Amino acid sequence: MTLIQAVFILFAALTLGAGLMTVLSRHLFHAVLYLILSLVGVAGLFILLEAEFLAGVQVLIYIGAISILIIFAVMLTRGMARNPGPPLNNQSLAAAVIAGLFFVLLAPVLAGFPWPTAAPGVPADAIEALGRSLVDPNQFALPFELASVMILAALIGAIFIAREKR
Repeated sequence: MTLIQAVFILFAALTLGAGLMTVLSRHLFHAVLYLILSLVGVAGLFILLEAEFLAGVQVLIYIGAISILIIFAVMLTRGMARNPGPPLNNQSLAAAVIAGLFFVLLAPVLAGFPWPTAAPGVPADAIEALGRSLVDPNQFALPFELASVMILAALIGAIFIAREKR
């Protein structure tokens, strides 16, 4: 086993384990922390795939912005104040049986699928071309600016809704 394979297994196990704990955790704040850990694993997988731009976007947008938004939503709704109850409910056995049946039905389909053996090559200046297309007035500059204005309007609306009445 090479070092790359070992690192891949580490990031894959981190992503799957943290994703599983996100779903199984009854404490809402802990679930958000597990989600952040799972997203870190996905960013590591992007780095292994030599997709540095996607890894950066993953860290900035999903880990940075979306996770903080979810944490604020949990804190503002006072979802942490309740007792989460037992860590597992009585439907775990049924869920495991259904997941096992799904795997048994899906495994032959996936085994018979003609998977590609190699990905097409990516030009060395792909990130530079993407950056230029985002600011080029003839390509994506207007949609990029419109998305920025929509995000700003959503933030102002959220502040207006969340502030206390005087």
